[in-house]
Amino acid sequence: MKMGSDNILEIKNLSISYKDNKIIDDIDLDIERGKIYSIIGPNGCGKTTLIRAMSRNIKPQNGDILLSGKNIFKTGTKNVARKMAVLYQSNSTMSDATVRQLVQYGRFAYKRWWKGFEKEDAEIVDWALEKTGLAAFENRKINTLSGGERQRAWIAMAIAQKPEILLLDEPTTFLDICHQLEIMELVAKLNREEGITIVMVLHDINHAARYSDELIVIKDHKIFKKGDPWTILKSDVLRCAFRVEAQISRDVETNKPIFYAKKMVVPCSGSGIEEKL
Repeated sequence: MKMGSDNILEIKNLSISYKDNKIIDDIDLDIERGKIYSIIGPNGCGKTTLIRAMSRNIKPQNGDILLSGKNIFKTGTKNVARKMAVLYQSNSTMSDATVRQLVQYGRFAYKRWWKGFEKEDAEIVDWALEKTGLAAFENRKINTLSGGERQRAWIAMAIAQKPEILLLDEPTTFLDICHQLEIMELVAKLNREEGITIVMVLHDINHAARYSDELIVIKDHKIFKKGDPWTILKSDVLRCAFRVEAQISRDVETNKPIFYAKKMVVPCSGSGIEEKL
């Protein structure tokens, strides 16, 4: 069951530049506790940079990011890790470790220097393996797993932190269709059963619409539009943000929108686009 509607993450006046190139331009964003959010947008619009800033891996030139009301850049690493877990697109390290060894690293934020691995840590690792369907794989090396199994192992490590919010940067990249669905169903299950707030970057807009409570569209380094899937999957939004003419219909199983791209269109230009949507 989902939790209340208070904000777990707040972004205020966030701007990030690389040299003279503005990547994030004065973004304000509230993330409500217990929801699933997907960040979508064309390549190069700043989606991954936004996730990296949320996870304290990029320090902004301007603005604040508050996690449960506290500035993440003024909070200790372990304290942040006890509330927030992050999984990036590429995870090539630890390939020679076993699944269990990898998941144990998720307990780092709770370890004390004078104590080793405790009974509670072992129980939480067992829980994470069970939640991700990897209990039978705990002694397998990471490099012997399929793409989907490997991604589940990294998610197991992330949830072993017992986070309140999980940030995912394109969690289905490089996976075939079956494993993409497997990961998306796992993410939805973690939200539904554990109340973990999810914020993820996705390229597949239909996946984003199917599994998210809200979509955040980034365009030209700003938030172009934010809302529920039916608010975002509209012809004008898809035309202006993604340069496609689309046919939108209803998924009878989920009652969520689904779209089919029909053709490319001329980019929108000028100011005031969002007001016209």
